[in-house]
This record gives sequence, C-alpha cells and structure tokens, in this order.
Amino acid sequence: MSASTTDAANPVASDRFDGRVAMVTGGAMGIGAAIAELLAERGAQVVVVDREEPKEPLGDPHLAVRADVSKPEDVERAVAATLAHAGRLDVLVCSAGIQRYGDAPGTSLETWREVIDVNLSSMYYAAHFAVPYLLKQPGSAVVNISSVQAFAAQRGVLAYSASKGGINALTRAMAVDHAPHLRVNAIAPGSVDTPMLQEAAKRFTPGDSTPAETVAGWGRMHPIGRPATPREIAEVACFLASERAAFITGATVTVDGGLLSQLGGT
Repeated sequence: MSASTTDAANPVASDRFDGRVAMVTGGAMGIGAAIAELLAERGAQVVVVDREEPKEPLGDPHLAVRADVSKPEDVERAVAATLAHAGRLDVLVCSAGIQRYGDAPGTSLETWREVIDVNLSSMYYAAHFAVPYLLKQPGSAVVNISSVQAFAAQRGVLAYSASKGGINALTRAMAVDHAPHLRVNAIAPGSVDTPMLQEAAKRFTPGDSTPAETVAGWGRMHPIGRPATPREIAEVACFLASERAAFITGATVTVDGGLLSQLGGT
C-alpha cells in the first residue's frame, strides 16, 4: 500500500513510505540511524547525511552522503545528491546534534558557534534547500529532533539548551509558513541510550562507579524507570512523517518517559 494521502476511497491512513524518499541528517548513528533504518523498513528510499560513514549502511537503493551539516554548502550538496539519486524528496528528518558543556562565562565563543551551527543552523540550511522540493510532493513532512532541555535545563548546558529551544521555535514558524502543503513537527526526547549519552556518562561517572551505572541512574530519573531506546524515538518520528499524522503540524512531541511530568526527584 502506498503512502499517498487519504481520501474517501482510502480511509485508512498508512504508516508505509513506499515510493517516497526521505533524507535524514545525523543518520549514521544514534537516533538518526534508528529513524533511517525504520523508514527503510517501511518502504522509503533513504538518504543518510552525516560527517561519518554509517556503521551499518542501508545498501541499495539507499544512499549515504558525507557532509558537515554545519556548512550550508555541504547541505546544499546533500540535497542535490538526494535529488540526483532519487528524483524527489518527500520527508526530511533533521537529527544531527552535538552536546557541549558550560555556563555563559564558561562557554567559549567557538563552542557556542559550534553547537548553534550543528544543532540549529543546520536545520535552517536543510529547510532552506529542501523545502522547495518537499512542497512539490503531497503529504510531505519535516521532523526535527529537539530535546526536553528545550523546556527545562540542567546545569552547564547553556548552548545545547538554547539550540534546542530554537529548534522548537523554528518548527512552529515553518509549520505556519508552509501549511497546509507541508507538515513540520519536532520530537523532544528525554534520555536516550545513544553514543552521545554513553559519552556523557563517561564524562560524569565518579571513580567508584561505571558509565553503565550512571546511565541506569539517569534512566531512573524518568517515571518509566529507564532511558529510551533509539528505536522508540524512531517510531514517533515515522508516525509524524506518515499520513497517520495528517492533522499534526507545529507540534513538539515530548517522548521522555514522563520526565517533564514530575516535580523534583523520584
């Protein structure tokens, strides 16, 4: 069953992407890789855009493009490669992101620019170059990966929190600008068991503990009691990109195991 828009003769919305093309930035690992894999499983032709080669390439008929999404010329090249390879673009998922640490005095200008460029400006670049082609396809969608730290910050993550708050605002503005022809939504995950989380655990694990214990402790901060898997975030991303979410735009969906719903500790 194709993923065309629903009508009276086809009242059941599909979660399939047969015949559709999706570009996923930051798709070589973590949440982005899980989204790329699930889109491919559900019939999409996927273009993975990342500075790194995917550890598990999707293979034919999919494509991997090496690109630094903080550079507009690289993003423009990735969109052009997608169109040359597949001839169209239906879904854009912006998942590239980095984490750096520091408060306002402790965050260097270089670090601030790096985080904003990778986490936020890259999404503007992708939109700038991809939206004209997305608007040509009925039922097209953009999904941006934000964070719960767009709503509630921890200490020492100034640039990261600012970038994620910007993603939510960018998402709303795009949704208004391009409705009803293009839907634009964001996902705000809590802790997700990705390489980024594992690196953070190595940084903050005391000497008498292990990174795995630190990750487990962070997971217990969520009412569900554990961090999410990348696949769980991918399921929501694919829903938002599919025709099943045809009346959802401008939303930031929290997928946080209840983290933002509680006051204080457990």
